[in-house]
Amino acid sequence: MTRLLVKKQLREIFRSYFYDAKRNKKRSKAGVIAYFVFFVAVMAGVLGGIFTMLANLICEPLTSAGLGWLYYIIMGVIAVLLGVFGSVFNTYSALYMAKDNDLLLSLPIPVNAIMISRLLTVYLMGLMYSACILIPTMIVYWIQTGASFSKVIGALILLLDISLIDLVLSCLFGYLIARISLKLKNKGIITALIAVVFIGVYYFFSFRFNDLLNILLQNAEQYSERIEGSAWLLYLFGTIGEGKVSGMLIWTVICVGALAVTWYVLHRSFLKIATSTGASKKIEYKEKAVRQKSPDAALLSRELKRFTGSANYMLNCGLGIVVLPVAGVLLLLYSNTIMDTLTGVFGYDIVVIAFSIVMSLAGCMINPVAPAVSLEGKSIWIVQSLPVDTWKVLKAKLRMQLLLSLIPLLFTVICGTIVLVRHPEAEPLKIIMFIALPILFQVFMALWGLFWGIRKANINWSSEIYPIKQSMPIILSLFGGWGMAVAIGGLYLLFMNRISLTAYMAIAIVAVLAVSAILLRWLKKEGTKLFNELR
Repeated sequence: MTRLLVKKQLREIFRSYFYDAKRNKKRSKAGVIAYFVFFVAVMAGVLGGIFTMLANLICEPLTSAGLGWLYYIIMGVIAVLLGVFGSVFNTYSALYMAKDNDLLLSLPIPVNAIMISRLLTVYLMGLMYSACILIPTMIVYWIQTGASFSKVIGALILLLDISLIDLVLSCLFGYLIARISLKLKNKGIITALIAVVFIGVYYFFSFRFNDLLNILLQNAEQYSERIEGSAWLLYLFGTIGEGKVSGMLIWTVICVGALAVTWYVLHRSFLKIATSTGASKKIEYKEKAVRQKSPDAALLSRELKRFTGSANYMLNCGLGIVVLPVAGVLLLLYSNTIMDTLTGVFGYDIVVIAFSIVMSLAGCMINPVAPAVSLEGKSIWIVQSLPVDTWKVLKAKLRMQLLLSLIPLLFTVICGTIVLVRHPEAEPLKIIMFIALPILFQVFMALWGLFWGIRKANINWSSEIYPIKQSMPIILSLFGGWGMAVAIGGLYLLFMNRISLTAYMAIAIVAVLAVSAILLRWLKKEGTKLFNELR
């Protein structure tokens, strides 16, 4: 029974490899094999290759200094972090908040069998991610120092211990996420915020990684003395890979003990959380007046609720809402360095149009209007049957896009204006053009996205991720917008010796307005007709 349940869990995790949800049919054997070959290539080739290079970079200087255990600590901690990150949300969705909990618990299946199968799935996912780091770590270490029986056994035990640590930490964090999710009203926003934080932390460490690594290597002996003196257990953790028996025994006992405690806690809390539907409180009816909304306000509220109710929608079509203000703040903080460097190399005029184009490109990352029509899905007949003009429905989608994009864009444009105005070559007309172009370009992007959203609408989807990430409206509107923004900047570089910056930007603004007017006219006439014909 446990074997069948584990197989079921793994098939759910890799469901998209076996089933084409877009076409609503099973994939061919060749297609399944191709997907798994690609998966292995990414995991072993790309991820494994990255950490092989990292291991090669730090192994030789540390092992030559007699700090092989520090090498294993560094790579082991990275393996734990990646293993937990790769399996924690699987723990949340598979162990606690699985959609088939009620069904399985109603069948004559022991609760222990359900728990074991799901814990094994979490364990295997964590092991898979950690192994992509530890296997290259072991091989590089053996090549550098030679492979002995104790080193091979120690490395394998280290892999086992780290996989158990991944399981325990994944269960702990999965438990906390499950408990918190039961208290939340809007889970989409919280999920999106957590994802944005992870992305921010990832990019911070990516940019700072080389500096941190150099600091570590330059001060390796100093850090090693601190670890040996005040973090004895961490030191023992690193000696496992070197084949030290004491480290193997102590850490294996710790990991097995932590696993036993985790099992005990899960066994006591599993049924309570798995069968919970969230906190609910008795609501006493109180008669009160409800403020009537206009059709425009009601339709706009409907679009915004759909956007904020889906983490996938917010992350894939609204990431620029966070990126633009952050870019504006960074631009202010490093304004002197940026302006001195860029104006010294390219000149002030090119910096002005470059800022304008970059902000326009960043604004393209806020594109919720492109999939908005497709997201109506098979329920599109509801909005089509409302006693309101069809243009009001489409206008609400445009207003949502403009509301979500113009506010962060205006903040960034203001930051850019503050930086440009300080320069001695600043002129009022240039600054006005700089402000106007990205704002009007964002208006064009809203109309452009809705144009393709209607022309290439696909309302027959089985998962919202398809219209949000993989639909033609998203691809055509995004790359089309980027192409137009790059073309505006590229053409200036071609004609910069024949035309002034203000004249060129005025022409670009007129061109954007002209295309926007054409799109607006089409949406009001042909767009409304096509929208009403969607079935």
